[in-house]
Amino acid sequence: MALNDHSGIAPAGYTAFGLRAEAERIEPGLHVVATPIGNLKDISFRALSTLAAAAAVIAEDTRVTKTLLAHYGIATPLVAYHEHNAKVIRPHLVARLEAGAALALVSDAGTPLVSDPGFKLVQEALEKGVKVTAVPGPSAVLAALVVAGLPTDRFFFEGFLPHKGGARRARLAELAAVPGTLVLFESPRRLAEALADCLAVLGDRDAAVARELTKLYESVRRGTLGELAEALAREEAPRGEIVLLIAPPREGDAEMARAELDAKIDAALAAHSVKDAASVVAAATGQPRRQVYARALQLAAERGK
Repeated sequence: MALNDHSGIAPAGYTAFGLRAEAERIEPGLHVVATPIGNLKDISFRALSTLAAAAAVIAEDTRVTKTLLAHYGIATPLVAYHEHNAKVIRPHLVARLEAGAALALVSDAGTPLVSDPGFKLVQEALEKGVKVTAVPGPSAVLAALVVAGLPTDRFFFEGFLPHKGGARRARLAELAAVPGTLVLFESPRRLAEALADCLAVLGDRDAAVARELTKLYESVRRGTLGELAEALAREEAPRGEIVLLIAPPREGDAEMARAELDAKIDAALAAHSVKDAASVVAAATGQPRRQVYARALQLAAERGK
C-alpha cells in the first residue's frame, strides 16, 4: 500500500483546526466517503485522511468537491463522474482500481449512492473483485429522520417522486401501504403540489418538511399533511434542499381509504358513465385505472346504476 503520489514532493495530508496532518495509508480499492450535507465541520477525520491519501477523488460535481478539498488543504486530483459521462468514464475507473489504485468516491453532499450514479461503479468494482470500503458520515435521510418526530423503527426511502401530478399520485398510491415512515426528496418548486397530492392519496397523516439541514437557515416544519399543504399553498416556494417525511399508515387507514375511494366513485358515477367515472377518479387519486374501473363496475351494479 502507498499514499498517493499527486504532490510529487511532500506526503499527502490535510489541514484541520489550523494544524497540518499527514494522511494515513489506505488500501487499494474504492473508498466510498460520506461528505457534509451543508456544514463543513461535519466531516470526519477518517474521511479527510482518506480523501488526502487517495490517488483521485471521484466526484459528481467537481466544483462542489473542490470547495471542500480546498477548505481542508487537500490537493488530491478530481475526476468528474456523473450521469452524463458515467458510461464513458466508468470503465477507466474500474481499470485503475483493478490495477491497484486507491480511489475515493464522493457525492455532492452526504453519503454516496443515495440518489446519485455511484451504485453502478460500486457494482462493477465488486464484480471485478475490487475491495469497496465505506467511510460513513453525514446523510440527509438520517438527519431528517431523527428530527422529524415521526416513527424511526421502520422507514422507506423513496428519493424523488415523479415530477408530473398523475405519475406522482400513482406512485404515492403504491407507497400507501408501506408500514414505515416515508422519506422523500422534493424540489422546492414542486413541494406545495407534492404535499397536496400526498394528502389526496395518503390521507391526513402526520408529516414534516426538513429544509437546509445543517446549514444556516435550517428549519423543520411539523404538522399533518393537510396543515402543511394549506400553509405551503399560501407561501412562496421555499429555497434550498428539501426532505419530506410522512408517518406510516394508522390502523384503520386502509378501510378509510377504501371508503373514501368509494365515495369519490359514487360522486363521479352521478355525472358520468362507469368508464368516464373511473378515468376521473383514477386521475384525481393516482389509483390504477383498471382497479378503479373494476370497483366502479361493482358499485354501479350494487346501486343499480
